Amino acid sequence: MVIGEEVFAVERLWKKMFKAAEWNRDRKLVMEAIACIDSAIWDLMGKAAGVNVCRLLGGYRQELPMICIGGYYEEGKTLSDLGKEMEQLHEAGLAGCKVKVGGLSAEKDAERVEAARKGAGDDFWIAVDANRGWPISEATRFARMIEKYNISWFEEPCHWYDDARMMAQVRRSTSIPINSGQSEATAAGIRRMVAENAVDIVNFDASEAGGITEWRRAAALCALNDIRVGHHEESQIAMHMIVAIPNGLCVECFEPARDPIWAGMIANRPNPKNGMIQVPQGPGFGVELDWDMVKRYRVN
Repeated sequence: MVIGEEVFAVERLWKKMFKAAEWNRDRKLVMEAIACIDSAIWDLMGKAAGVNVCRLLGGYRQELPMICIGGYYEEGKTLSDLGKEMEQLHEAGLAGCKVKVGGLSAEKDAERVEAARKGAGDDFWIAVDANRGWPISEATRFARMIEKYNISWFEEPCHWYDDARMMAQVRRSTSIPINSGQSEATAAGIRRMVAENAVDIVNFDASEAGGITEWRRAAALCALNDIRVGHHEESQIAMHMIVAIPNGLCVECFEPARDPIWAGMIANRPNPKNGMIQVPQGPGFGVELDWDMVKRYRVN
């Protein structure tokens, strides 16, 4: 669809690709395919202009906080183990951790949050992510239990099928900011959440939902509604987007075992220090790949 087209015509190219989502029943897969091509287009625009993608998108700053997604449920993992995990992430130079909840009762998960906070110390972000795990009553009860632990946000607290309405009710019941958006396939889904007054933070995922071009629309909507913007995973592209805007919050990463691309395929990966990570200054995304790893896993 886009071979031979002008690379700087990003809006026209996006609209051309999006037409495929009108007839394809697997629209989510189409949006992910668009995301791949759209992200490559932004990389090429940066290379053509000789600047990084952050500057193309606004260039608000060139560093931002980085947190880890962790605190997973594991067989045999104790509360003490969870606390030590947070301590180690803090020592590794990360700003915080997003801890998994929603798989146990509110009481049991509140105990896990308490252990995480004790292990992390006071100057480390602790966020919680239920992955749409609870009904309103359980999510609200849990939120009230953990408010005293200085929680940075409560992510996707409620079941998927009516999440905006349910999240809005949880948001009215707690002082903890509500974060959602990673499961949306278009910026229109973010508009739905904003209209319901359901979110304080949006973590719309460009790699899942049409790339940076569609992410820009969601980010602008958030700016107009005083909502902060994060991003779900994909540190190598997300950092350029989040630092570009004034309402950008932080970028996420996994531990190496959960994300071998971030850990191993990016040869010039920056590392966080004192909770902050510097955005690569090379043109485009500034990413250099480990081509031995690419060849090892290539499917022809």
